Amino acid sequence: MGDRGTSNHSEVTDFILVGFRVRPELHILLFLLFLLVYAMVLLGNVGMMTVIMTDPRLNTPMYFFLGNLSLVDLFYSSVIAPKALINFWSESKSISFAGCVTQLFLFVLFIVTEGFLLAAMAYDRFIAICNPLLYSVQMSTRLCSQLVVGSYFCGCVSSVLQTSMTFTLSFCASRAIDHLYCDDRPLQRISCSDLYIHKMVSFFLCSIIILPTIIVIIVSYMYILSTVLKTRSTEGRKKAFSTCSSHLGVVSVLYGAVFFMYLTPDTFPELSKVASLCYTLVTPMLNPLIYSLRNRDVKEALRKILGKNVFSFNPILTLI
Repeated sequence: MGDRGTSNHSEVTDFILVGFRVRPELHILLFLLFLLVYAMVLLGNVGMMTVIMTDPRLNTPMYFFLGNLSLVDLFYSSVIAPKALINFWSESKSISFAGCVTQLFLFVLFIVTEGFLLAAMAYDRFIAICNPLLYSVQMSTRLCSQLVVGSYFCGCVSSVLQTSMTFTLSFCASRAIDHLYCDDRPLQRISCSDLYIHKMVSFFLCSIIILPTIIVIIVSYMYILSTVLKTRSTEGRKKAFSTCSSHLGVVSVLYGAVFFMYLTPDTFPELSKVASLCYTLVTPMLNPLIYSLRNRDVKEALRKILGKNVFSFNPILTLI
């Protein structure tokens, strides 16, 4: 049996991404919806990075992390969306074995990096609210750079381990992946290998990746809440909650969708696909909106950039 699995594994050269099981006439509607969301992801995250890089007032640790968050959102949505858009028009819906490996590797890399960046942002808010006088000393440029580099490093290590472990499985049951993209759980369903060790190692990896980030976020906000409740100034409380609400909103959407997807039974694959869209496309689309709508500094910087552009067009308009 092991020899047959190994033989069949060596014969796999491509997979088929099944996607949503809907009537063909709905593919156009889904294509347009995906295209609109992806365009908003590109516009929002590129816009956010542009605002942060061009406005000197946003040269702070919080916006340094936010700029990297936008970059990660842009990358991991781009790993998924273009191929999904092509598959709406493709009859074969195939992806090469190498393409599938690359897609899983990059997706895990950026999604894990995002989790660690969100934990770093929670720590940043904790220092800013609980130790404001020491903020500039504790959140130095060196520490911020180390936290960001560490986030990418953890993402890379996790991705190497998860991807190499997934593609040592034998795929002899089917080539059809019942999902929108190459992911570990759908690939397990089409494997004929013994999955016990694989699932135990995957669970261990998820535990050492997700638990530390969640613990940092929860503990940081416990201290923040305690400090805010001791603050007598209503204005101070409002400012603290306003600063943290954007971050909490992003964390809730991302982790809520991830937990919903991976806790959904295999008997409901369509629910898993919808949940996966929440953190592959919807979250990257919402992040810039949440931070720009809830953040006065970003709104002022954006207004300043738009004002300059309008002013630069005035001479042209007068000539016309």
